[in-house]
Order: sequence, then C-alpha cells, then structure tokens
Amino acid sequence: MVRILVNGYGTIGKRVADAVSLQKDFELIGIAKTKPDFEAKLAIEKGYSIFCSIDKNIDLFKKEGLDVGKLEEALDDVDVVIDGTPDGIGAQNKIMYQKIKKKAIFEGGEEADIGVSFVAQCNYDKAINAPYIRCVSCNTTGLCRTLGALQGFGIEKVSATLIRRSADPNDIKTGPINALVPDVEIPSHHAEDVQTVLPISNIMTIAIKAPTTLMHVHSLTVELNEKQNEDTIIDTFKNTTRIRLVNVKDGIKSTAHIMESARDMGRKRGDMYEICIWQDSIKIKGNTLYYLQAIHQESNVVPENIDAVRAMLNLDSRDESIKKTNKSLGII
Repeated sequence: MVRILVNGYGTIGKRVADAVSLQKDFELIGIAKTKPDFEAKLAIEKGYSIFCSIDKNIDLFKKEGLDVGKLEEALDDVDVVIDGTPDGIGAQNKIMYQKIKKKAIFEGGEEADIGVSFVAQCNYDKAINAPYIRCVSCNTTGLCRTLGALQGFGIEKVSATLIRRSADPNDIKTGPINALVPDVEIPSHHAEDVQTVLPISNIMTIAIKAPTTLMHVHSLTVELNEKQNEDTIIDTFKNTTRIRLVNVKDGIKSTAHIMESARDMGRKRGDMYEICIWQDSIKIKGNTLYYLQAIHQESNVVPENIDAVRAMLNLDSRDESIKKTNKSLGII
C-alpha cells in the first residue's frame, strides 16, 4: 500500500483525497489544512485524519474541538505527498519535501521547473521514477488530452481560444461578474505549458475570462499534415480515454447541460473528469480541423494525480494505471 498525504484541502485537494481513498493500492494517511473551517469538519466526519500545516494554528483547531497533528510528524509516515496548496506555496513546500527526501506531486499553478509536467495519456513514461511531478492545469490538461489524441495524424499548427470561467463555484471573492476580460498577453501561458507535455512546436493560445463558474470552453483550430475524414476524427476521440463526445441534438447545448448530465450520472459533486467535445462542432476544411470542447476545472486533473503516484513509484504501466483509476472514478 502506498501511503499518501494530501497537503491542501481546497477545490482540488479534497477531490484528490477522495480519489486516493478509492484506490485499492493506496492508503490515505490524512490531509493537511491551515484552519478549522467547514471543510476540515466534514473531512473529520469522513474519517480523515487532519494535520495542521501551520504550528501556531493548532490552537485554533483545538478551540473548535478538532484533534489534529502536526504536518511535519505526518510526513515521516508517508511515501508520497500530493500538494494541493495555493499557487506558489507548493514551491515553498518542495524545499521541505527535499530535506526529508519525500516524493511529491504538485498542481498546475506551480512553475514548470518544479517537476515533470504530466498528463497521463501523453507522457506517463517520462514521469516513471520521477521524484517530483507537476499535474498541469485544468486548461492545459484539456488541451493535451485532445491534441494528444490527434498526434497520430501529424499536427502542423494549433490555434486555441480559451473562454475561461472566472472563478470556481465556491469562490465569492473573484470576478468578473458582468464583463469579459481578455488576457492581453498573447500567447497566453497555456501554449508554453502544452509544450512541456507534447512536442507541438507551433501553438497559439488566447484566453478570455467570462462571468461563469461552471466550466472552461476551448475553440480549437488544428492544421493537420493531410486532410482527414470527419468520421475518422470522431472515432479517434470516441476511442480515446477521458474524452467524452456530447451532442447538441441530444440536448447538450451548453456547459450547464454538461454539468447537469454529470449530476444525472451520479458523479460525486457532479464532477466531469472527461474532456467533453461537441461532436456537432467537429468540422474539416482542407487540412484544417475545428472543434469545441469543455473542461470541468474542478475535477479533470483528479485522475492525473492518481496516475502520477503510480508513475513516480513505477507501480504500473500507463494503460494499467489509467484503467485502475478510471474504474475507481466511474470513467467509462
């Protein structure tokens, strides 16, 4: 059993902790938090052990009647740390992990040099035995999954416009509320981030923040080496794990409908781990492919974190790990 601690229990951390607890070959030692909020109390109700990552805050937990340990003590007893702390904190924590020689997985908010950038379907083997892995951001993961599926056709050029959600559903501090905010840094950071995972030399990304909390939407234009049949592209996406085709004709007209379908599927928290491509949008003109996809930013990187553990410890092959993770999370 691989003993794992999840440091950080926010949007990603709590989902990863639940996913870890579902794995037959993993043991969740506990989670680390900085304050005794409702998420901490619910974690204890689930039976998770809590460790305080800031020593001076232990008394805050005690005042709330919560029994917690110190993060440093917990680290002695784990094989891998999955660090889901806010952007930039992971880099500070890496120094601590290095001192005690603990392997760690970080999230996409960290800089690329923190570890091997990772998307399981695209570069699993590169992460085998790596001491540190960065599961790239939700947007980069979405781009890599679908572009990775197209690599066999030969990709000449990629242009992607990212219409980004402005905040997660539980975020009451971030906007915009009534505006579209363009990212005037062109290309956006996503282009370079994709290149840390896939060998795509010619990629342009443009990002726009939109006043929604549900999902991101990407509009992709991909120039291929040769003209392909639309049915061939559709079949390729259908046969690629962690990609789901949806259709307007079936009533999936928006990101709201995708999230409703996830709830109807009985997914925990209504999570959609797969990248959803509107099949109706797949069009080819000459050598150029066009399609639209949606990314559930709260959950699509969760399976990558699980596969990253198996890669860094060289427990399974790519396909074996993906199969185990998919089964545990109900991904067809």
